[in-house]
Amino acid sequence: MARFSYGGQALIEGVMMRGRDSLAVAFRHPDGRILWATERLDTGFHGSRLAKAPLIRGLVVLYETLIVGTQWLVRSASVQAEEDGVEIGKGTIALMLLITLVMAVGIFFLLPLFVASVTTSGIENGLAQHLAEGVTRILVFMAYLLVISRQPDIRRVFMYHGAEHMTIHAWEAGDPLTVDAVRPYPTAHPRCGTEFLVIVILLSIVAFSLVGRQDALVMIASRIVLIPVIAAVGYELLKWAAKRRGNAIVRALTYPGILVQKITTKRPTDEMIQVAIVSLEQALRADHEALPDGSGTLAREPLQMAGLPPSAIPDELEAGLAAIRASDAITAPSVSTGA
Repeated sequence: MARFSYGGQALIEGVMMRGRDSLAVAFRHPDGRILWATERLDTGFHGSRLAKAPLIRGLVVLYETLIVGTQWLVRSASVQAEEDGVEIGKGTIALMLLITLVMAVGIFFLLPLFVASVTTSGIENGLAQHLAEGVTRILVFMAYLLVISRQPDIRRVFMYHGAEHMTIHAWEAGDPLTVDAVRPYPTAHPRCGTEFLVIVILLSIVAFSLVGRQDALVMIASRIVLIPVIAAVGYELLKWAAKRRGNAIVRALTYPGILVQKITTKRPTDEMIQVAIVSLEQALRADHEALPDGSGTLAREPLQMAGLPPSAIPDELEAGLAAIRASDAITAPSVSTGA
């Protein structure tokens, strides 16, 4: 078993893998090459004792995921547009994050509150409003996922999401990081961010019911203020459940999250799996972890982009890749046009 729980995020024609102290990304360039880069995680809290404390660690991971994930999502779009000379400024990324967070809070937290308040205004029992709010939140969440999953570009992102999970499954099982070894694994994973969102939504139903029916401003403020608390508790529950999947009760309680992943993950092509493999291998190398036997055989090139530090391939990995290239064992694979 892996000593560290690696996690990732699908990008546009790419995958990001988060390690202990660094992250790695890999993209499929429009010409078929796999490009990669690594970046150290440094939030000011990362690596500190406080950042590893229960409840706090979830917020640190969430913060890093939002900030760094958005930055690399934008960069992945630039790679596909071949705008390697464009560097998105911190101000632009901060504005994008702010808009995204405001929309998320408004759609998934305040809109259900408004709908429930209107539909149950003539009912004195506060439980009816909380049930209506919870059901509305679930319906809005599911409708949102179903709508965006029908978009061709988002579907490809979901396929890379599946490739990310399958690759992590193979690593955790100790298998070589090859397409043939990764292919049999499921696209769902118990530590998926989708499952985290499902837990957050279910926890919000309980948390907001404790607030009760209050003045409108109090209820709106409670939805906003309690979001970090719900997220922190949700992260701890996700970690706890992921270690106890052998328990039938835990599997039953977390099964809704697996079902939702049937929407947010799709079976990837071999080319997508290759990208996910390279991303995880580079994350392992950045953490000075040895690759499983039989891994490290895919051709790759460091990503050249304005504002990025030069990426370095470990000597032993470069030597292996050089030998493979010299023997013409690897050719650039064609890019799939999607499912």
